[in-house]
Amino acid sequence: MKFQVSDTGIDASALSAELEDVRCGAMASFEGRVRDHNEGQEVLRLEYEVYRPLATAEGMNILNEARSRFDIADAVCAHREGVLEVGETAVIVLVVAAHRDAAFKACRFIIDEVKRRLPIWKKEHYADGQAHWVNCRIDDSAGAGTRSGSGP
Repeated sequence: MKFQVSDTGIDASALSAELEDVRCGAMASFEGRVRDHNEGQEVLRLEYEVYRPLATAEGMNILNEARSRFDIADAVCAHREGVLEVGETAVIVLVVAAHRDAAFKACRFIIDEVKRRLPIWKKEHYADGQAHWVNCRIDDSAGAGTRSGSGP
């Protein structure tokens, strides 16, 4: 089990190689990529901010929970930080198991929990020159519009 945050491209082949296991007949994956639009706006790029210590610890908790809830052998998840261009991979989840049902369920659980629980914030940059933080709450109780919540 491994969770990582990367400020460079995610190498899906290298992560997949880490999960080679002859006992496993199934590998399920999810790859989230930067798309060129959102809610009617043309998106040029995304910017992710990550609070690494908490994201890494909570990411490992999620992977361990997946192992305890589903009959899987192993899993990895990697999330990018920094500026990403359209088409780049923002997040990847890979899960191996003896059978596909457990692998699919665990993969879905992991990505859903990563989006829900990790301190990762996404800013979209649009073709019209504007940029907005999306999928996060703004907590004004701190006094300066502090971002809270998560959402790759």
